[in-house]
Amino acid sequence: MTEPFLRARESGSEDPARDYPPLPEALVVPVYDNHTHLDHSSERDGQDGITPLDYREQLDRASSVGVRGVVQVGTDLETSRWSAQIASHEPRVLAAVALHPNETPELEAAGLLDEHLAGIAELAARPRVAAIGETGLDFFRTQEEAGQRAQYRSFEAHIELAKQQNLAMQIHDRDAHAQVLATLRRVGAPERTVFHCFSGDREFAKLVADCGWYLSFAGTVTFKNAASLREALEVIPRSRILIETDAPYLTPMPYRGRPNSAYLIPHTLRAMAAHLGTDVSMLAAQISSNTELVYGHWDDHQVDPPTGPFELHP
Repeated sequence: MTEPFLRARESGSEDPARDYPPLPEALVVPVYDNHTHLDHSSERDGQDGITPLDYREQLDRASSVGVRGVVQVGTDLETSRWSAQIASHEPRVLAAVALHPNETPELEAAGLLDEHLAGIAELAARPRVAAIGETGLDFFRTQEEAGQRAQYRSFEAHIELAKQQNLAMQIHDRDAHAQVLATLRRVGAPERTVFHCFSGDREFAKLVADCGWYLSFAGTVTFKNAASLREALEVIPRSRILIETDAPYLTPMPYRGRPNSAYLIPHTLRAMAAHLGTDVSMLAAQISSNTELVYGHWDDHQVDPPTGPFELHP
């Protein structure tokens, strides 16, 4: 995917996985990682001095421990195109495409937001694009009024696109719980709406679940200081629970601080099951069923045979 990774492979002097945690014990009942960034992995790893792990290696490792498939999530037009392309050739990948809310203020200021939204709409029509996301509101990073207006405009355009294409929608919600909820109620949410990397408390979790939406829990639910997330997990129906990595970020305990990957889902799942006092396999079966209800089956649409080597992410 990146020059550093290719150099490491060609030289034979580096172990591409040296900085990643070891493989966990495999799950008996498989699950899906419904939100990951295979493309971000190499970008972050190169910046942190960590040797990148190629996305194909990540998928192979995930398969070996009972992670049946992933939703590869775009955050701008470029990464959304890459996500759709990989999904078209890789049976373990479905794609989500969108403009991340933190991308939209700059696009709006440059007069490019409509052009990029049109590009996302074209990608959304592809067969193995299963979701619009991640979209939403982020008032942690964007506090200026003009930037927030751009986020609202983009969010509402993504909501409409998800409804038009009958796709699931993955929401990025940071420091904007009330505003996201109000927007969804005002314009009408897509039938299958997912709060990715859920970050609210038990009261907000109840509100989300009562609306029939899904809450996706990442490695943060395993953190010692995340009691509010575990309380949120307790109060929602298990039919509303999904699981994710948001890799390469938010690595679950006991490997917090090291790079994350889809193959580490078992750590998060086992921690969730332990907190709920339920069997790991029973929870895995429920989450797998929930995931397929949201995104469909990974083999609903046939993959295209590759015509040559996979195009590497820039």
